[in-house]
Amino acid sequence: MASVLFLFLTHLGIGIAASLVLVGKDAGAKFFRFNAGLAATLLLIALAFRPESDADPVLASVNRVPLLVATAALLVYWASIGRGLAALRPVLLWTTIGGGVVAMVIQGLALSAGGPAAPSPLLTVASFLASAALLGGACTAMILGHWYLVLPSMDVKLLQWVVKFHIGSVALRTLVVAVVLWVAFTTWQAPSGAGYERYAFSVDGVFLWQRLLFGLASPALLSYLTWETAKIRSTQSATGILYVDFFTVVVGEVLAKYLLVVTRVPL
Repeated sequence: MASVLFLFLTHLGIGIAASLVLVGKDAGAKFFRFNAGLAATLLLIALAFRPESDADPVLASVNRVPLLVATAALLVYWASIGRGLAALRPVLLWTTIGGGVVAMVIQGLALSAGGPAAPSPLLTVASFLASAALLGGACTAMILGHWYLVLPSMDVKLLQWVVKFHIGSVALRTLVVAVVLWVAFTTWQAPSGAGYERYAFSVDGVFLWQRLLFGLASPALLSYLTWETAKIRSTQSATGILYVDFFTVVVGEVLAKYLLVVTRVPL
């Protein structure tokens, strides 16, 4: 459980921070302060849940420096919003994003190194990056939709742009998972020698199908519905759909991390 929480919270926190570059200044300082504070809190909790060596020696051995740098830069970024250092904030935000990407790459390489069940290090890293994009885009879109209650005069194009990114992140995540599944069905083997199809169609495989239903199919439908409501400037309806959308994304990504820890297949 610690490994699942560590990976999920890390990718969610980094994704939220990275998605801030998509939002224009019209959203206001409070929007950026709230999201930066949320992302920093998630990263701090992730560090607290970092598994010990006796629970998960692979993740316990992962270099924490990039994630610590990303968290520290994000905390300074959050503290500076509305209090000066305007010229430095983009540097801090990109330092957070860069440190977070490096941290996810290191995590992906560590989890796929020496693991015959993992399709490839490249697919594991791609899965982590796509996961962060999906989580961050869904969460930021949901919060931005709610922000129209705070700033009713805010241009609806902001929401439309973030929803477009969210749709793209769903498509990217689906593509990565499809490639991972194809590779797993053709190369993956359990310690007993059984192929991945044996796992997928067993009782334990129910988690795989739940992951695909809640984490990919549902967000694909809901993000499209959000786009249709955003086009007609119905921000309240779009926000309501985004709440459900974000919930399904969270369920899907938690299941994906669980399947990764159990099978080493980066879904």
